Amino acid sequence: MGPRNQTAVSEFLLMKVTEDPELKLIPFSLFLSMYLVTILGNLLILLTVISDSHLHTPMYFLLFNLSFTDICLTTTTVPKILANIQAQNQSITYTGCLTQICLVLVFAGLESCFLAVMAYDRYVAICHPLRYTVLMDVHFCDLLILLSVFMSTMDALVQSLMVLQLSFCRNVEIPLFFCEVVQVIKLACSDTLINNILIYFASSIFGAIPLSGIIFSYSQIVTSVLRMPSARGKYKAFSTCGCHLSVFSLFYGTAFGVSISSAVAESSRITAVGSVMYTVVPQMMNPFIYSLRNKEMKKALRKLIGWSTVA
Repeated sequence: MGPRNQTAVSEFLLMKVTEDPELKLIPFSLFLSMYLVTILGNLLILLTVISDSHLHTPMYFLLFNLSFTDICLTTTTVPKILANIQAQNQSITYTGCLTQICLVLVFAGLESCFLAVMAYDRYVAICHPLRYTVLMDVHFCDLLILLSVFMSTMDALVQSLMVLQLSFCRNVEIPLFFCEVVQVIKLACSDTLINNILIYFASSIFGAIPLSGIIFSYSQIVTSVLRMPSARGKYKAFSTCGCHLSVFSLFYGTAFGVSISSAVAESSRITAVGSVMYTVVPQMMNPFIYSLRNKEMKKALRKLIGWSTVA
């Protein structure tokens, strides 16, 4: 067995958001605005679900966890981007980079798992409504959440520890605005075979399997809805799934967009911007999607705002 960590690298260099220091206010304002909207929007979702007893159901319990994950994932990347823009210093410490890799893996994995669980929740609610309270009871929901947390955390820890074993050359420039495991591995001088195998395995666990589950759930939902004799019943069934479908499409759409752009685009800046969109835009839009398209959420939000005004 080789030495634990042969690298003498103390820091990595992230990509500059802008080459012109005089224009730094524009990207800084953009990222800050997106971050504040994400945090405030998802905090509002959390407070709404907590304060309204009518929302204490499996569907909104899962939404609560998704919003909390959105806050954490965005906070993992954007504050460091803002600090680097402001200081015009693109460095990130070796420890900080490893920490960022680990946290991004944890929360991105959780987001994927939660979307799959939410799809299963809608499948049970529409295809097996009479058995919904039995199949989606509180204990089962807790188990799914804990299993998602355990799997995401273990994957992040294993991959981060494997990065810790790598030695790095003089080139420590990461072509992204934050530390991402694939790009960091590409900078290694030592053998990365095991690291790449782990990445492909994790992509199957947190990408292909949840995506397959979501597609299967909604294919069954569509089949069941089309069999409903009432047009009103069809509309109600589809409307309950519309929010989740929008969030699912946004999350996986940006993820696939980043994968495609990194494969075909010659400019690393396009890939860098796409990676930020993947970790910021879906998380920013989720509160708007659920609050604007969900009648129960809109009613609960109005009640919460009314209480705040009275107080």
